[in-house]
Amino acid sequence: MCAAIVPVVTEKRSGIAGGPDRDEPDVEELVEDLEELEETADSGDERRAIRTAVSQLSRVSRRRVFGVDDLAQQSVGAIVLSAPFVVTEEVWNLAAGMTWVQWAITVVMVVVIGYGTLYRADDGRDPDREESIGGLPLRFVSLLGISYLSVAVLAFVFDAPTTFEASRATTAKAISIGAIFSVVGAATADSLF
Repeated sequence: MCAAIVPVVTEKRSGIAGGPDRDEPDVEELVEDLEELEETADSGDERRAIRTAVSQLSRVSRRRVFGVDDLAQQSVGAIVLSAPFVVTEEVWNLAAGMTWVQWAITVVMVVVIGYGTLYRADDGRDPDREESIGGLPLRFVSLLGISYLSVAVLAFVFDAPTTFEASRATTAKAISIGAIFSVVGAATADSLF
């Protein structure tokens, strides 16, 4: 059965080996063909070989490869949308009055907004076919990191904690508030470009 995969992969691969001009639907069709073939495989070894082929082909697809350009897009989107909130006194006042439960809710909001924007709003993106870290898609992990890190860097570059006389706890809460807006910018930039 596995020997039958090689000619199919070789035939289909000729359509994707041409570099940046490769035809995206060919990769998708091949992945679908291999997934159907996996269902009819006779042994566990054959199913593993087919799953490995699907995984490798999924990484070949430009749409699923996460790179430096994606990091740059996320960073720009995150900074552009969150910068006004980092220097707004109202945000720091809200953060000073927040409880830890409210802070935890903001963290959950960032996760839900990020995941929803990346994988639910964009029908063409499948988290199961992306590179992952500990079972989480690399793009999603990066999105969360960029969202919080961009707000934290801006806060300290603008010296906002000192300006607003904020404690470490208030600073952490203010960063979480800013991350709500940051994740929207980062995910939107990543999805659009």
